[in-house]
Amino acid sequence: MTTPKKTAARQGFKTGEAVVYPAHGVGRITAIEEQEIAGFKLELFVVSFEKDKMVLRVPTAKAASVGMRKLAEPAEMQKALDILTGRARIKRTMWSRRAQEYEAKINSGDLIAVAEVVRDLHRAESQPEQSYSERQLYEAALDRVTRELAHVNKITDTEATKLIEASLAKAPKRVKPASEAEADMQDEAA
Repeated sequence: MTTPKKTAARQGFKTGEAVVYPAHGVGRITAIEEQEIAGFKLELFVVSFEKDKMVLRVPTAKAASVGMRKLAEPAEMQKALDILTGRARIKRTMWSRRAQEYEAKINSGDLIAVAEVVRDLHRAESQPEQSYSERQLYEAALDRVTRELAHVNKITDTEATKLIEASLAKAPKRVKPASEAEADMQDEAA
């Protein structure tokens, strides 16, 4: 049994507001409703993710603990773009360990951490091809940053992607020595 609530704001969030949910990225609160689940009345944020055609219900009391947050301020968004212009920091650990760390950063919901993943996994045209798993992580991180940038700056996803690519183009180019490339191939084979 669902009862839409007339109140427009809870826990600092309000109906119609765009928010970031760590595991899914940018969504919009479409309603605040009350449901009875297992005999308990729960107040829920109804968060819609239009691009993924998904609706999520988050208990209002748990919104902060699950990491749901407001969109980044323009200053924080600029800091994320500045990170993209920095030098990629790749640890010399096995790919599986790095992949887990990248996945954790993407799902943290922290804009700066996600921007670091985009920076570290970005490949210029002149660089070697990415592995499938590397490309999947890169695209997931890029999508999160793109969607938040588009909402914060009130621009289209395409315009946001161009801004991100311009920032990435300013980054110092990295050239991988042959011995390091061979070591990475052995890591991926293991």
